[in-house]
Amino acid sequence: MSPDPSTHRGSVVVVGSANVDLVVDVPRHPGGGETILGGDLRRSTGGKGANQAVAAARAGGADTTFVGALGRDESGELLLASLDGAGVRTDLVGRTAAPTGTALITVSPDGENAIVVAPGANSHVRIGPEQAERIGAADVVLAQLEIPLDVVLAAGAARRPGAVLALNAAPSRDLPDAMWAALDLLIVNEHEARDLAGEAAGPATPTDPVDAAEHLAAALLAKVPAVVVTLGGAGCLVAQRGSAPVRVPAPRVDAVDTTGAGDTFCGVLAAALAGGSTLVDAARTASFAGALAVTRPGAQDAVPTADEVTTFAHPEQQP
Repeated sequence: MSPDPSTHRGSVVVVGSANVDLVVDVPRHPGGGETILGGDLRRSTGGKGANQAVAAARAGGADTTFVGALGRDESGELLLASLDGAGVRTDLVGRTAAPTGTALITVSPDGENAIVVAPGANSHVRIGPEQAERIGAADVVLAQLEIPLDVVLAAGAARRPGAVLALNAAPSRDLPDAMWAALDLLIVNEHEARDLAGEAAGPATPTDPVDAAEHLAAALLAKVPAVVVTLGGAGCLVAQRGSAPVRVPAPRVDAVDTTGAGDTFCGVLAAALAGGSTLVDAARTASFAGALAVTRPGAQDAVPTADEVTTFAHPEQQP
């Protein structure tokens, strides 16, 4: 699953959402109808698409374009500045009258988060001729499901032969047959894998997380050539048709905030694939980047640099 290595760094186009995150630390996540007191409110840049674009550029070192939509408001300017600062190309970001997307996030003491997203401008992402041309030149096209599904399908249709279409199927939703037929790579957590596998997974799923991931991935390989199931602190599972599944462990770290860890993983995975790595090697690099991200608060602010990832992954090579 290696793209044409005609460019040195590889090129990635991320088609997806951009949000301003409103984050509050809580002693625990509230239940239904419950009010609890939290810490100070923090505002930071986020959104799955924008996070993954920042990760592909800053931590992955790829030539990265973000295709999304922002409101003509202060939040939109904040997100543009964050993307530009990470080296992401933003010339194809649309601006609309709708407010920029907003995510409401609570973070518990163990770093786990709960998120509610108000899509706003993300509902207005479009693939026009300029976006299609840039997508057609990319090695990897990466999308998520915080934008309209027809936009993801249009992005897939615009890619060149041999380019990889990767979908981080979050938040989980049913996918039409046309989407399954277009996909080269599916990136999901265990919950999303279970939702998408559906009846194909059978009535019994193993209780061990890694065994469950293998079981679900096997069912999903009937629909897509390759699957990566992320397992949080346990790493990830890489499954490809015709090969035995490979477990990729994650390094042990002290988690502070898991908000952008999955997005960091996805962006770095896409960048590594664009640079010519195998899927297993790309997942290893992405696991190191995701582990570094959870040691810092925020989403885009927590994305490490490529040098930091290299140092963390290969300390024996450092002077």
